[in-house]
Amino acid sequence: MKKVLIMLLMMAPMATFAQKFGHVDVQAIMTSLPEYTRAEGELKAKAQEYENELKGMQDEIQRKYDEYEKTKSTMNQTKQQETEKNINDLMQKYQQAQQDNAQAFQKLQQEKLAPIQQKVFQAVENVGKNGGYVYIMQAASLPYISATLSKDVTADVKAEIQKMK
Repeated sequence: MKKVLIMLLMMAPMATFAQKFGHVDVQAIMTSLPEYTRAEGELKAKAQEYENELKGMQDEIQRKYDEYEKTKSTMNQTKQQETEKNINDLMQKYQQAQQDNAQAFQKLQQEKLAPIQQKVFQAVENVGKNGGYVYIMQAASLPYISATLSKDVTADVKAEIQKMK
């Protein structure tokens, strides 16, 4: 009984202090930043460059294959095998280029967006510390948020980012 009483006395002060919870729309904040818009533009341009490169390779493979199909009947066996090998080599280069481009794009995306994400997370942390919040959660990852128990701090985070500049 004595232990229960001590526990209740220890928890009483905690119950009297209101705990603050917040939620934030990180995606909305990021997309509103000019550096994000710039990074997205650069990423789209690079994606288009990769796409054009692959399209050129596809066209070359198709052209060589069509040419092979037209002249196949006039080729000797050795020439047919050599041409088929060349086409297969081009297809392998195409597949390798696809993989390399995907990896390079992912790396570029990380390089461009990581500093922006870090800036937003730092602003969220500052708002949390300055506002005395227990938690600030990403709204997009929550199926339900009580408007009475959790404050939307998206505007506060945007203002904090402006102060950080």
